[in-house]
Amino acid sequence: MFIKRFAITFLFTAVAAAPVVLAQTTTTTTTRNISIGPVGVGSTETIQINVANLASNSSNGTAASCTGSITFNNSTGNAIGTSTPFTLTAGQIFSAGLPFARLSSSTARVEVVGVIGLTTSSTARTPCSLRYSLETFDTATGATHTHLGGEGEGTVTGFGGGGSGR
Repeated sequence: MFIKRFAITFLFTAVAAAPVVLAQTTTTTTTRNISIGPVGVGSTETIQINVANLASNSSNGTAASCTGSITFNNSTGNAIGTSTPFTLTAGQIFSAGLPFARLSSSTARVEVVGVIGLTTSSTARTPCSLRYSLETFDTATGATHTHLGGEGEGTVTGFGGGGSGR
């Protein structure tokens, strides 16, 4: 009798707890860093990273979105200033620039590495096709001096920013 009562109590508890256990999900957020450079920046220049989300909204109604940040690092790998966050919907473009005057250098030229931190979530499977480029240009005239990127390069594709990057 005792075993029968114990078995029924155990079975009832297990059935009652099952929906709670099955409803639990774990969200994992990861950031993938994409480094561009090093690139020399002269005393009359600004360095800039441009990002664009070329993904379309999915057929099931999920809006395309890429989320991350842009950071510029010095030759020792330390961030120059603070990171600039971005969130891009389908077709949006965002740029973050850093003029030479903010590099705190006593020389006329400094090497800089641009870093894009692309953030993804294990539960939010949004379409993201991030395209990026890095450029330097004359701060006064806007004339481009260096451009890294181009057709077939600088792309991260897939849901949530996964996939291969170049």
